[in-house]
Amino acid sequence: MKKTIATLIAGLFATAAFAQAPAPAATPAAAKVEAKVEAKQEKQAAKAEVKEAKVAAKEAKVEAKADAKADAKAEAKADVKGTKVAAKHTKAKAKHAVKTEAAKDTTVAAVTPAPAK
Repeated sequence: MKKTIATLIAGLFATAAFAQAPAPAATPAAAKVEAKVEAKQEKQAAKAEVKEAKVAAKEAKVEAKADAKADAKAEAKADVKGTKVAAKHTKAKAKHAVKTEAAKDTTVAAVTPAPAK
């Protein structure tokens, strides 16, 4: 009895497996429409990608320009500072020269005796 029931159940499973209808094949018109929709989506995605690349390039260009401007400003600032330092040094040098010259004049006057009357 067990074998009979097992055989019947196995038969039912086998019948159920073969009784399923195959999936209907897509019609050629539906395939064309689907292909067109897919192509359109790909085209839109490509356009969006190009647009993003342009925006990124523009941002990079603006950033590079800002960096160059900041570098030029820093360089100009450094040049001004260097010029100020050089001017200060020159001024100190001139002051020292004047002091040295004044010291020589006083030394010469002290060494030279006054004319006798």
